[in-house]
Amino acid sequence: MNEKSTEIFANAPIPKAVITNILPSIISMIMVLVYNLADTFFIGQTKNAYMVAGVSVATPAFMIFMAVGMMFGVGGTSFISRKLGEGNFKTAKKTSSFCFWTSLSIGVAALFFMIFFAAPICRAIGASDDTVGYAAEYIRIVAVSIPFLIISNTFSNIIRAEGKPQVAMFGMIIGNLINIILDPVMILGMDLNVAGAAIATVLGNVFSACFYTYHLAKKSELLSIRLTDYTAGSGVAKNVFTIGVPSALNSVLMSFSNILINNLMAGYGDMAVAGLGVAMKVNMIVVMLLIGLGTGIQPLLGYCYGAGNKKRYMGILRFSCMLALGMSLVMTAICYFGAGFLVRAFLDNQDAYTYSIIFARTYIYSGPIMGILFVFINAIQSMGAALPALILNISRQGLIYIPVLFLFKNIFDNARMLAAAQPITDYVSAALAIILFFISYNKYFKKQQQKNYDN
Repeated sequence: MNEKSTEIFANAPIPKAVITNILPSIISMIMVLVYNLADTFFIGQTKNAYMVAGVSVATPAFMIFMAVGMMFGVGGTSFISRKLGEGNFKTAKKTSSFCFWTSLSIGVAALFFMIFFAAPICRAIGASDDTVGYAAEYIRIVAVSIPFLIISNTFSNIIRAEGKPQVAMFGMIIGNLINIILDPVMILGMDLNVAGAAIATVLGNVFSACFYTYHLAKKSELLSIRLTDYTAGSGVAKNVFTIGVPSALNSVLMSFSNILINNLMAGYGDMAVAGLGVAMKVNMIVVMLLIGLGTGIQPLLGYCYGAGNKKRYMGILRFSCMLALGMSLVMTAICYFGAGFLVRAFLDNQDAYTYSIIFARTYIYSGPIMGILFVFINAIQSMGAALPALILNISRQGLIYIPVLFLFKNIFDNARMLAAAQPITDYVSAALAIILFFISYNKYFKKQQQKNYDN
């Protein structure tokens, strides 16, 4: 690793090391957030709540492919950062090449699947007769960018593992800025509506993926996309999937749970679905920033783990937890008291607005603990703790959330309590994450220190 990156990961003061790594990650998440909000905002300016509902319904379908990028991105980052901490640069390059070519192949196959089966997919994920046309139109166009979407999500994570969080940030900024600029032009200026939002998304994903590919091919010293470096053997695929699959399962389950709640919420009408979609966007303001903090520290923790530096690892974790708690409290207050203003920016329909305010303030109840949750999730992943990562990732949006959702549906049978299932689940998940972390820490650090001693 180059000297500057080594200094930041290994020797810089803990506050400087954490801030240096999380700031680009948080800025990237802000850009993702603005991009997501922009789509909904400009579609909302058409004054057609069915378009808003249609795009909201279509969103979970693409979360599945974002999950593929997350699988290679999180799994690759965890393994690469540990290998760099050990000084094993050759395996780091092989891992990078494996992640690039395998994820690209999956993306190409998914492109054709989504185009040919757009309408049945929309029906399956909760589209009504009034919204299925808008949702299918959006899916067919955005499907073109699936390979680029996967590459972008993969390497916006992995590039941070080589100590270049700024490069990872710029790739996200480029793609999202293009999307944000083109949204009003295509949706309103060219009167393309849902198709305009989809085209802007496609172009943003293409430019972001091309930026990362150029960096990997021409600029990176520690990562590779050369086919000659490609291998699934030597523990590469195993270690990527060991951490990547649990992370992807969380995203898939999140997509599935969104589809599930959309279907359940549809029983209260299309305006309830539209209101829920916007409330989720508002909640993303807190969630995305705190995800940025968590993913920002993972390469730093992974490097310290690979080097067997227990004292620095725990110092980084303590500082990150304090920072996460402070950010969580501030952002929760902003989103709770500013919910009316934020929702009004997206919706004009009074019924949908009323639902959205109720849902947004319900979802934000979990805000105070979200930062702690994401810090411990990434801490577990940084150690390559496969089973704890799997348990945690299938619990939050699956084993815990889905039973709570159906329980609330059967007991209360009202829209607000359906939304309340998520914050209840988040508090239980945060407690589970802390318990699993300390179990993993006591087990895995001993193994890594012994490995380093033997080598």
